[in-house]
Amino acid sequence: MQIIKKACVVVIALMLAGGATAGKKQNHYEADIAQSACLQIAKRLASVYTRDCKRNNGLITTGDVSVEGRPILEKIYPPHPPKKPRARVMLIGGIHADELSSISIVFKWMRILDKYHSGLFHWKVIPLLNPDGLLRNGDSLRVNSNGVDLNRNFPAPDWDANALTNYWVKRTGRNPRRYPGPMALSEPESLWLAKEIERFRPDVIVSVHAPYGVVDFDGPPKGPSKLGKLHLNLLGTYPGSLGNYAGLQKNIPVVTIELKHAGIMPRSKEIKRIWIDLVRWIKSNIPKDTPPVYKGLQAFMQDLEKTDLPRKN
Repeated sequence: MQIIKKACVVVIALMLAGGATAGKKQNHYEADIAQSACLQIAKRLASVYTRDCKRNNGLITTGDVSVEGRPILEKIYPPHPPKKPRARVMLIGGIHADELSSISIVFKWMRILDKYHSGLFHWKVIPLLNPDGLLRNGDSLRVNSNGVDLNRNFPAPDWDANALTNYWVKRTGRNPRRYPGPMALSEPESLWLAKEIERFRPDVIVSVHAPYGVVDFDGPPKGPSKLGKLHLNLLGTYPGSLGNYAGLQKNIPVVTIELKHAGIMPRSKEIKRIWIDLVRWIKSNIPKDTPPVYKGLQAFMQDLEKTDLPRKN
């Protein structure tokens, strides 16, 4: 009986060791994927360096991919227990992949966080939401591989009438750069982000674009009057946009940083100034009195499952 017990212990130990080994292999595999994806971005953008893509530097795959199967990357800057973070902040670049500066500047801000992250905020950074638009053969595109503008693909009240018909057909004249898709969240990139908003529950979302050279804002409270040399100038809220979805429908403040140039980076001093002003504004204004509304996506997804319209993958 004693021999049988010892044998069982040995078998269990071997199983645990095998599981740990498999887990390590999986982690190494995912780290390789993240590094490879990052290096592809660095090859495309001069302001992103290979050192930004060092293995195990914290940039990881989310487990979700674009239309063409490219990984969506993220980097988490977690709380520092026992300190409780003042807010959860989601920072997004590259929704429109032809706005190259919106991707590069996020990588530069991650370098600042790598050095100075104090646990004041819990950061979730997505440097490039639209990898297919950036990494395609030829010039980078605003839209994804299905030809959909991801920043018009989020849910909105009466989406078909407002986002598709009134906005895209009547207002833009079927401009292919602003096609909102066949239905809300038809694209894997926007669907993943909507789910991550529900899961991460950010107190504020910061989305970087170009080239209007202003600060735009949706939702409560009042937006920042200026970030660096960029001043507040409300551009309007479009049906299907992230600002409409998160800012107006979910009560999550959405700060949209519109850089002056899509293909030219701000000077180093201005990059730091925008960052400092942003952090100070978040510290002073977030979280706000009005809580975000984190509900409705599950019901929305159930409605999608009932529709006959096929989803693009």
